[in-house]
Amino acid sequence: MQIPLLTEITIIFGLSIFVLFICYRLGIPTIVGFLLTGVIVGPHGLGFIKAIHEVEILAEIGVVLLLFTIGIEFSLKKLLQIKRSVLLGGSVQVLLSILLVSLITWWLGWSLEKSIFIGFLVSLSSTAIVLRILQERAEIDSPHGRIALAVLIFQDIVVVPMMLLIPLLAGERGTLGGSLFFLIAKGVGVIIVVILSAQWIVPKLLFQVARTRSRELFLLSIIVICLSVTWLTSSIGLSLALGAFLAGLIISESEYSHQALSNLLPFRDVFTSFFFISIGMLLDVGFLIKQPLFIVTVALIVLLVKTITAGLGSILLGFPLRTAVLVGFSLCQVGEFSFILSRGGLEYNLLNDTDYQAFLSVSILTMASTPFIISLAPRISDLIMGLPLPKELKRESYPLSEIDEKRKRHLRDHLIIVGFGVNGRNVARAAKVAGIPYVIIEMNPETVRAERERGEPIYYGDAVQQAVLEHAGIRNARVMVIAISDPAATRRITAIARDLNPKLYIIARTRFVEEMKPLYELGANEVIPEEFETSIEIFTRVLTKYLVPRDEIEKFISEIRSDGYEMFRSPSPYSASLSDLTSFIPNVEISTLRVSEGSPIVGKSLSQIELRNRYGINVLAISRDSNILPNPAGDTVISANDVLIVLGEPNRIAEVADLFRKPENSSNTS
Repeated sequence: MQIPLLTEITIIFGLSIFVLFICYRLGIPTIVGFLLTGVIVGPHGLGFIKAIHEVEILAEIGVVLLLFTIGIEFSLKKLLQIKRSVLLGGSVQVLLSILLVSLITWWLGWSLEKSIFIGFLVSLSSTAIVLRILQERAEIDSPHGRIALAVLIFQDIVVVPMMLLIPLLAGERGTLGGSLFFLIAKGVGVIIVVILSAQWIVPKLLFQVARTRSRELFLLSIIVICLSVTWLTSSIGLSLALGAFLAGLIISESEYSHQALSNLLPFRDVFTSFFFISIGMLLDVGFLIKQPLFIVTVALIVLLVKTITAGLGSILLGFPLRTAVLVGFSLCQVGEFSFILSRGGLEYNLLNDTDYQAFLSVSILTMASTPFIISLAPRISDLIMGLPLPKELKRESYPLSEIDEKRKRHLRDHLIIVGFGVNGRNVARAAKVAGIPYVIIEMNPETVRAERERGEPIYYGDAVQQAVLEHAGIRNARVMVIAISDPAATRRITAIARDLNPKLYIIARTRFVEEMKPLYELGANEVIPEEFETSIEIFTRVLTKYLVPRDEIEKFISEIRSDGYEMFRSPSPYSASLSDLTSFIPNVEISTLRVSEGSPIVGKSLSQIELRNRYGINVLAISRDSNILPNPAGDTVISANDVLIVLGEPNRIAEVADLFRKPENSSNTS
């Protein structure tokens, strides 16, 4: 027996492979490839697909799984951290978009009710496209990624009252007030259920499931949780996407979130592709060909309006202009929930068939252009920041002027920390313990306010701006650590910092190994890839479990880091200092070794220890009681708590580390 849907799914995937392969060779994003596939196989293209409704159902499943996995990766704690961005940034973006679009369409002669409805359609952005692109670019945790997510969450919520308002705009009167009241009450109930489930119910349930060690039972349990919460939100009038996101948040609070995510990723990718293909199937290419100038003009106006409104929301949140520009470009397209609203508009005669096709053409054009716009956004933002804009517009980028001139004059050989996430906090904590003066640059105004109250030397600013780095005293700084989740900004900061201070030692954190080489070429001295360091941490724990001696593990780690990082280094055009030797001499590093109480070398001179003759290690200086003894002579006697600054091969330094520690069995030492 032949199954029609199976035939059509085979056609869709077969053609997708061909289109995506061509797109890959031409450097076109995969999302555009899926949209093109939909246009080709749809009823307005070659007409291969007849079961459009069934494909749309598969597309809905794709959106649900996408939002579910995003919720798993996010967590309730992160959501609470951006609640202000959700409420303020989201409301500003949506309300301003509705206002501007309504005024434009009303001025063109449309009725007020129809103009407001068009404003509803344009105000929503594509959750599926934006979050997928941000995930692929590893920017979901960047400042603009977090704001974009916050605005998208608000849009998913506000689409519900928009749907309730459609009959009112069409001239019907009813119990709208009562519907909104009950909807809000149900929404509060869902939030309570989510919190209770995340804290107590789901972790215990998944623990019992995990004890069975049944992969099938675990996967089915995860899917049932996802679909149950999605059904719950849908049944009370909220969107499917919001329910899926809340279900993901519930899973994220358990220790089983990573396993759940890895099991669902293949299903998510398959079903999400149906969503983009189904959108492409709706487009009438003939209508687009007949009025190309009109469609392109309207699409450009939509892109401009949404970029401005989303950017203004970011500025009101206190973020700098560059971040606002990136957010604006990320949210400039029309969203998938606009298609749901548009069907309601057709039903209530707020749109006719011509209006509907014009809306589809404009929407798909903005969606297809989104990957290119987001890719170009960092360059465009740099160009905008270089324009002679009013100082009032740029002033939020330079609040490091709060560092008074007296303090700036005392900033010498200090550490600059860019970003105050987990990595930045740990660096600041270590600097504080070691007595190293430091300044923190952070773009989240809420984080700055909270940490300033705790006494941290933290200042609000966008480090890609030269003025911000100069206010932080970069010309007199010794080290700068870049610990942010924005690859483009990291590269830009590295280049500017190197230009401002050729002697500065720059340590950059990045997500992936392939980002190391560009950063080294821009002037970074050290690039720490999370991907690489995670692998080192994994094999360290593996070797520990196999009872490999600690000194051998440390020696192996030193060799791996030396060999691994050396592959990505390129000769630096900047003058060398002692701290730069590792960039020029292979397998050599400068390190510090603290002499513990009871160490066998306490009371001995450097000539007696013979570090150079026996181990090939040179002592460059000794730090003792906050004093530096440079180039110490051979008769210098070592004291407890001395810190020796040494130069040598990493494996040799690891070998002599035991000399500086107190022996575990003190009775065996003479």
